[in-house]
Amino acid sequence: MYTLYYSPGAASLLPHLLLLEIGAAHELRRIDIQAGDNRTPEYLSLNPNGTVPTLIVDGQACAETAALLLLLCERHPEAGLAPAVGTTTRAAFLQGVLFLANTLQPAFRLWFYPSDAGAVDEDALRQGQRKRVEKCFDQLAAQLGDGRPYLLGEQPSALDFYATMLMRWSRNMPRPATEWPVLKALADRIRARPSWQRLYEIEGLTEWV
Repeated sequence: MYTLYYSPGAASLLPHLLLLEIGAAHELRRIDIQAGDNRTPEYLSLNPNGTVPTLIVDGQACAETAALLLLLCERHPEAGLAPAVGTTTRAAFLQGVLFLANTLQPAFRLWFYPSDAGAVDEDALRQGQRKRVEKCFDQLAAQLGDGRPYLLGEQPSALDFYATMLMRWSRNMPRPATEWPVLKALADRIRARPSWQRLYEIEGLTEWV
């Protein structure tokens, strides 16, 4: 049994979605960030950064979205969410996960919270991060340019779920991910899955259905 600390629509969406895809038993504990639940001593003892997600695995608190993706794929190989070690697509999978975690997701962070960068020109910073996000979308679109339905080929992987969560975050940006036809097609495939629809019901999400 896993325990996932989550906030609706936040980065916790990914491990929640993967747990539903895997069919793993889990319980949810909602963190109200606006109310400061993530800054309580109890929560900080689990996640000193005060962020979501936090996943309790065998009694141990684990954090960082990309790390939880890799951990769940490793613990549940039968779900087929990651290429096996030694296969031809394994390197592309790992590279893709780290690209999303180290390049695209941090750009969104500064787009939404430019004050995190300190005393800077926030408008200029946001414009720079917008360009960075769009460049990442260009790269993802190019990867799909050969007509493949998913980022690694014919079958979905956890990489596609991660990318779709991040594409959702762009929905109110000047140029959302859905303006790239191949990215919209990928998002539509993921959004049609029962796991995505069930997550929306559970988390009470209504945008970007």
